[in-house]
Amino acid sequence: MGYLSLILLILLGIVLMILDFLVIPGGVVAILGVLCMIGGVVTSFVQFGTTVGILTLVLTAVVTLGSFWLMMRTKTWRKLQLKTQIDSKMNEVDTGKLNEGMEGVAVSRLAPTGTGLFGDTEVEVVSMQGFIDENTPIVIHKIEGSKVIVETSHQN
Repeated sequence: MGYLSLILLILLGIVLMILDFLVIPGGVVAILGVLCMIGGVVTSFVQFGTTVGILTLVLTAVVTLGSFWLMMRTKTWRKLQLKTQIDSKMNEVDTGKLNEGMEGVAVSRLAPTGTGLFGDTEVEVVSMQGFIDENTPIVIHKIEGSKVIVETSHQN
């Protein structure tokens, strides 16, 4: 086993440890990584002697600690971090346009949730009767915060 294969074995161990830390939790991959690094260091002692073995051990420790230090810095992940924020709200009901008793039509099938159209305002509604087919006349029974509860219109 040459120098290149020892370096690759140790680098594989470091990569496996980082993968375990970031992507594949559970410890099995980290154990394989540690075993790869130990195998590389022990092989360097056996094949190349004490001087190369100690040098390999020190370099492995420095590279491992350095990579974990670099990985743990907050600025390292800023390039990968999501910077957008969601500022919209679900089903904002304009209570000035909608009121109880207002009639409309089911735009989609209410099973029991769907979309209703009241004048020119389209909102998500919940049927209190279960399923209501599309294009069925509906009436607002109650508005609770952002939840609009409807029933079928009795004018059929």
